[in-house]
Amino acid sequence: MSEPDEPAPAEPGSAPRTSREARQTCRLSRRRFLVLAGSTALTACSSLPESAPPQAALPPSEPEAPPQPANVLGTGTVRIGLILPLGASGNAGLAAQSLRNAAEMAIAEFTGANIQLLVKDDGGTAPGAQSAATQAIDEGARAIIGPVFAHSVAGAGQVALARGVPLVGFSTDTNVARRGVYLLSFLPQTDVERAVRYAASTGKRGFVALLPDNAYGSVVEAAFRETVPQAGGRILAIERYATGGNAYAEAARRLAPSAMQADAIFLPDAADMVPQLVQALAAAGVNPAGKQLIGTGLWDDTKLFQAPSVAGGIFAAPDPAGFRAFAERYRARFNRDPVRTATLAHDAVSLMAALVNAGGEAGLNDTAIQNPSGFSGIDGIFRFRDDGTNQRGLAIMQIANGRAEIINPAPRSFAQGM
Repeated sequence: MSEPDEPAPAEPGSAPRTSREARQTCRLSRRRFLVLAGSTALTACSSLPESAPPQAALPPSEPEAPPQPANVLGTGTVRIGLILPLGASGNAGLAAQSLRNAAEMAIAEFTGANIQLLVKDDGGTAPGAQSAATQAIDEGARAIIGPVFAHSVAGAGQVALARGVPLVGFSTDTNVARRGVYLLSFLPQTDVERAVRYAASTGKRGFVALLPDNAYGSVVEAAFRETVPQAGGRILAIERYATGGNAYAEAARRLAPSAMQADAIFLPDAADMVPQLVQALAAAGVNPAGKQLIGTGLWDDTKLFQAPSVAGGIFAAPDPAGFRAFAERYRARFNRDPVRTATLAHDAVSLMAALVNAGGEAGLNDTAIQNPSGFSGIDGIFRFRDDGTNQRGLAIMQIANGRAEIINPAPRSFAQGM
């Protein structure tokens, strides 16, 4: 897809703690931080002194600032709510803590961030999210980051819309997105669009799909049906299978006659399922040689990379270099690994800081959030649509030699064809 000529997203640097760290951070930060596209970078790396200047006399000492409450991050003047399921049990609570840590990192790494995060626990429920959003806004929040789950985003979004406060959440369910309630998450629709368009650009014209019969399958099917003809291809057949059993084998037999004529096969399922689908198609007489296997972000799993039957398959994903660098900094700070989605919290906080630094409290509005030139974050460029969904600049990854390698890099601006 081609876009009008637009400026590439610019990126601010970070504020180091020592001059040596400053020089290192300046070299490392150019691809990491996020600011309005086309605006002046906010880094001050080039002007940091090598050592403190001599002083004739020390100024009078000031009393130490009181310790910051555990539910507040940052010392800026513009308040932002951060709603996470911190009190939820199991993996949800652990992931929420990782997102909170990433938000803390973003505050520390963004030069001159004039924001303060009011951290609220929604317990992973819609009523909890409504209460958390109400509390944050009553305490002066001018925007909301989070929550995580679709029902929580819907609950908090109701409050935010009624109070005229924009919300940037992390759900992947686009049913809860709308103008004013934006999703920064990795959306499967974007995966499908990027991978199908790339396959079409390499000459693939006949497409078939073997899809799980669940909510995820419905989402990717809709994107597949829309994108294939737009990319110049033709859908020859689509078959769906019930999950949890071996119904996929019968679906593969139904798909086989059309799959034999196709030159691209779409298999959007999890890493442990995809090799079984390929095997079922082969058993039904489909020779995968010369056919392009296509997946989604679910394929971004080292277990799948080891499967010989999927070698040569492609999927769209953020350039992994961004997450690797983020994870290294996260481990150094918290002595543990981040969850993969922790980058979303970091980018959301950096987005808010950039909007505030560019336009003050008034910069937190729908027009600024929907800047068509987009923003640049840890996982590459992204921008928000008027309907609350997002578009990302993704790389095309190909499975080969037990790993996934970039064969078509992620665009660096939305002016590039995607």
